[in-house]
Amino acid sequence: MARLLKTGIGWRVGWDADADAFQGLVGADDWALELTNAELEEFARLLNQLVSAIAQMQSELMDEEAIACEVESDLLWLEATGYPQAYSLHLMLLTGRRGEGHWTANVVPELIQAMRSLKVF
Repeated sequence: MARLLKTGIGWRVGWDADADAFQGLVGADDWALELTNAELEEFARLLNQLVSAIAQMQSELMDEEAIACEVESDLLWLEATGYPQAYSLHLMLLTGRRGEGHWTANVVPELIQAMRSLKVF
């Protein structure tokens, strides 16, 4: 399976092992970014880091308390805003061609699940 595209309402992620420069894809219904293998791996790593941080913070917050949590590397920046049980994501590429995208809170759980099953990172 060299090529894989997973989609849902408001999100999509993909992997093409045979592509020359951009093996990865992340997007929503109205935007998409092709990512290098390194960028896709970094997105997956930072997404997992963000999910873990939010889970750890959840027990310290009151039910109505909102959060803004961000993680960053040399390749990209990722931010979660909202509540621990429902937050949106904002992604920015920091090198080369640059780009950014946003996922609403209602699609983030499916996006996280899809990223975890897209490729073995």
